[in-house]
Amino acid sequence: MGSMDGRVKTMHGDNFWSARIRMTEKASEALKEDLMTSDEVLQRCRELHVKFVRLQFTDILGIVKNVAIPIKSLPDALMGRMMFDGSSIEGFVRIEESNMYLAPDPNTFATFPWTEANGLTARLLCDIKNLDGTPFQGCPRSALKRVLTEAHELGYRVMVGPEPEFFLFQQDEYGQPTVKTTDSAGYFDLSPSELGEVARRDIALALEEMGMEIEATHHEVSPGQHEIDFSFADALTCADNIVTFRVVARTVSHRLGFHATFMPKPMAGVNGSGLHLHQSLMRVDGNAFWDESEPYGISRVATQYIAGLMAHAAALTAVTNPLINSYKRLVPGYEAPVYIAWSTGNRSPMIRVPTMQGESTRIELRSPDPSCNPYLALAATIKSGLDGIKHGYDVPRPVTRNLYRMHESERRELGIGQLPENLSEALDALERDLVVKDALGEHIWSRFVEAKRLEWDVYRHEVHSWELDQYLTVY
Repeated sequence: MGSMDGRVKTMHGDNFWSARIRMTEKASEALKEDLMTSDEVLQRCRELHVKFVRLQFTDILGIVKNVAIPIKSLPDALMGRMMFDGSSIEGFVRIEESNMYLAPDPNTFATFPWTEANGLTARLLCDIKNLDGTPFQGCPRSALKRVLTEAHELGYRVMVGPEPEFFLFQQDEYGQPTVKTTDSAGYFDLSPSELGEVARRDIALALEEMGMEIEATHHEVSPGQHEIDFSFADALTCADNIVTFRVVARTVSHRLGFHATFMPKPMAGVNGSGLHLHQSLMRVDGNAFWDESEPYGISRVATQYIAGLMAHAAALTAVTNPLINSYKRLVPGYEAPVYIAWSTGNRSPMIRVPTMQGESTRIELRSPDPSCNPYLALAATIKSGLDGIKHGYDVPRPVTRNLYRMHESERRELGIGQLPENLSEALDALERDLVVKDALGEHIWSRFVEAKRLEWDVYRHEVHSWELDQYLTVY
């Protein structure tokens, strides 16, 4: 692998997107001339008789925040005059520098497909601005925009297709979530064994009503586990879609008496939930990852991008797998990737190149989970891939064997590393990796590490039920 110059000191069914990447790219280019304006948002609200608008954004940890305003306040909000107290948001600012502005993005306008007591409600996703109108360095959406600007300067547009998985659990008599699953079904199973089929269908229909394009929905391997796959979109839209998906899934499930959770591993002994990210780089002349003259039909740009992801894999994991619980999923035996390798079809490595080629050529990053902040996860992964391109990293040969069945000595001989085994190890790697740090920005990086170190420290000091079960009567 090429030198890193000290920067780091240390899909199921390949035809789901067949020609979708290219088609989506063409559609997106056409839509550039038809982007929503503030005036058009106001007109749509009048036509639909919208009563309230939710201004939404995420904190650094990926939690969706929400400010609801009456329709009469929307013109001021669209002009960037909606102030809020940033000191109350996790990882934003100190109390003495708390005033910030919400800057709604008109292109994210959508109405929720359910009627509330006070009428129809719309939403707008927002960037966070400083008082002088400049982008706030702690805004996750702005962090992704910075990385996408870098990609654009290199001549690329980043397209992403996500595959988020989640669990549906029953609620108790008081409406509180349990860990009782809605079914005992398995992979691709259908009713009558799958009681969550209605909920999953209604979630998908609600998302489509909000303008999102769904490729497929199905039951996953574990009881109560589901997956909804989105069409390819530009990376910013993809992150917006994941944020929307989590809000809609929670709301629709709750209305049906279920609880949707994006916790990576809510139950022991079964597969956890992942967020596979299919990525492609598009140029004006087509898909930059496709080159039929190269081995496996993937270009030098694609292998350099893969090499960049592998080089920064340990640090990336702190961002793409940000919970202590995330590392209960990243263990051998449950289909989640554990080893830093790539393949052309083999699903055991961290990165897979699906067999579908041509304009649909893409890489699939299989390690992230749905608890991550999608803006930061995409910023970090794209920045790492671009680093591989800019510095000409060499990628090792693809792995064709099942990594889980290889002996440790075999993996060592092949130079196959392992992802961090816990959050603390991942944070150690993140603190050493200047490329991923730059993707997040100093503000987000420092506050993310601080919050996660505290989370790990609290966990270390707790006595857990497993310890009591294992030791209390024995010692």
